[in-house]
Amino acid sequence: MPVATPDETPDADRVALARVARQSPVMRRRPFGPKYAFVVVGVIFLCLLVAAGVRGTPGVLMLPLEREFGWTRSQVSVSAATGIFLYGLMGPFAAALMQSFGLKRTLLIALTAMGAATFASSFMETYWQLIATWGVLSGLASGCITVVLGATVVNRWFATQRGLVMGIMTAATATGTLLFMPALAALAEQGGFRPVVTAVAMACIALVPPVLWLLPESPASIGLRRYGATEDEEVVPAHANPLKHALGALAKATRHRDFWLLFATFFVCGATTNGLVGSHLIALCGDNGIPEVRAAGLLAMMGVFDLIGTTLSGWLTDRYDARKLLFVYYGLRGLSLIWLPHSDFSLYSLSVFAVFYGLDWIATVPPTLKLTNAAFGDRDGPMIFGWIVAGHQVGAASATVFAGTLRTLQGNYIQAFARAGGAGVLAAFIALAVGRQLTSLSAPR
Repeated sequence: MPVATPDETPDADRVALARVARQSPVMRRRPFGPKYAFVVVGVIFLCLLVAAGVRGTPGVLMLPLEREFGWTRSQVSVSAATGIFLYGLMGPFAAALMQSFGLKRTLLIALTAMGAATFASSFMETYWQLIATWGVLSGLASGCITVVLGATVVNRWFATQRGLVMGIMTAATATGTLLFMPALAALAEQGGFRPVVTAVAMACIALVPPVLWLLPESPASIGLRRYGATEDEEVVPAHANPLKHALGALAKATRHRDFWLLFATFFVCGATTNGLVGSHLIALCGDNGIPEVRAAGLLAMMGVFDLIGTTLSGWLTDRYDARKLLFVYYGLRGLSLIWLPHSDFSLYSLSVFAVFYGLDWIATVPPTLKLTNAAFGDRDGPMIFGWIVAGHQVGAASATVFAGTLRTLQGNYIQAFARAGGAGVLAAFIALAVGRQLTSLSAPR
């Protein structure tokens, strides 16, 4: 009797297969029952934290590389922008790889490659090696460990409380960028760039064992349902061609007006966070007589408050209209960027900026994911969200180069921050136009 392939298996049989998996003695080894989903969240949180720290490290390296090799801020910005761009571009392809070849396998390869590329940069002597290690290789590897990974895990492991969980994991992507900065800046100040890149590489490799031991492929693989699910769910067959699947999702998305609106707002989000503040705040403070370690402390403060703000944003997203939340986030962010270069750069004013900007740093992700899922569904949502995140990183890369170039030409960052602030205010109004034809955007989920 022939055996049915996954595509030929009837829906009832797929549900039966999932039920059998839950009854298998081999699959009952994991503790905590359905709450094991939160163990998965913890593992992914750490991975996102370190990957984001990798992407934020060029901001710490900018001045040490300038001192050691004589590379200008514009040159270092090109390397950082390359990494940021590839980090975003890999998102949708990473989501497709996770569906086709497995989440764990994709994550293990990415962590190993990221650690290897980062460590290799400790031996660099020429500019093209900076581009190759911190631009191309680390960009591609870290691009598999982004908020798209968080979105995939949320949709795969949770039927309820998605906004809150996505807020927690999103916080890691910004907190990692900011939280490691003081320690890395201290290493750079004492020993140059090599201790920094070695420490980052060690952090990447240290995550391989937890992922290997604690991360199942899916709830069904350990005999569970998604957290909050009350019924057996269909086991969706994997896609054999991740490239075709990712590009097919993009083709579908580009025919949808909301995709372009969300892409535009996330472009601005990336430009005003990773691109401008993440890459240039330490250098801006240096222009105003503030030492690197103290400036990095401001980024760390932002990281702490980002953890609070983005988690709170996830909670709010489960309860309120995502469009109105985005309007508030982008509008206030834009105004604060316009104000910063004209402040007195005192401890008080910088602390106020750090607290406010930290709360708003990447609070945009949970409402943006909710709008994406509402428009495209749970199955295609993470992959299309990956393309929207690519817009975030295009914006970040553009702002990194643009701000570095303006600083080189004009000798200050005033115009760079003013234009980024204006873009933030514009994004606030664009957000209000998203999803007008959808009726469920304000409903809790």
